[in-house]
Amino acid sequence: MKQSMKPITVALAIALFSLSGCATVQYGDAGSSKAISTEFGSSDLQQIAGAMVDSLLVFPPVVELTTSRRPVLGVDMVKNKSMQHIDTESITDSIRAKLIRSGKFRFIDRTTDEQTLQELKFQQEGGLVDKKNAVAAGQQFGAEFLLTSNFSEIMQKTSDTTDVYYKFTMSLKNLKTGILEWSDEKEIRKVFKRGTFGR
Repeated sequence: MKQSMKPITVALAIALFSLSGCATVQYGDAGSSKAISTEFGSSDLQQIAGAMVDSLLVFPPVVELTTSRRPVLGVDMVKNKSMQHIDTESITDSIRAKLIRSGKFRFIDRTTDEQTLQELKFQQEGGLVDKKNAVAAGQQFGAEFLLTSNFSEIMQKTSDTTDVYYKFTMSLKNLKTGILEWSDEKEIRKVFKRGTFGR
């Protein structure tokens, strides 16, 4: 009886191994706009970052401002006012990276201030750095403009439809005058409808 079971066991093991071998991993297009759910995804991030940066860079007063010099810009973390868990740091990084690549601005990065203070203290007080080469405190540039962003959503649900409206607003404020120099918004709407057989 044991001998007759062995071929069946081996055949079953081979079949299971063959099935598990069918699973594959492929590279996808990071910029693909194909939506697979109503949640905020990577393609939405690409759309928003690209649209906002393009809008800012072609705005006539900003074009004039950046023609002869590169203003110093601070980028505030995107504020998430939605009910979803959104990686706002990733959105902020994408916007800042696109603006840096434009070559129109210089940036203040406040997220590394603690490490900067530690390094300055080490150079000034650590005793290992030549005082003539040590960077003195109090010489850093201050931001001239502050870029702020808000992310919000409105969701409507029925028994077979989920309608989600995302709104992303960005503003550029002149820190010296308090004037709002530029503002724009990007809207994304996603609608999910349950199939007839999915009820």
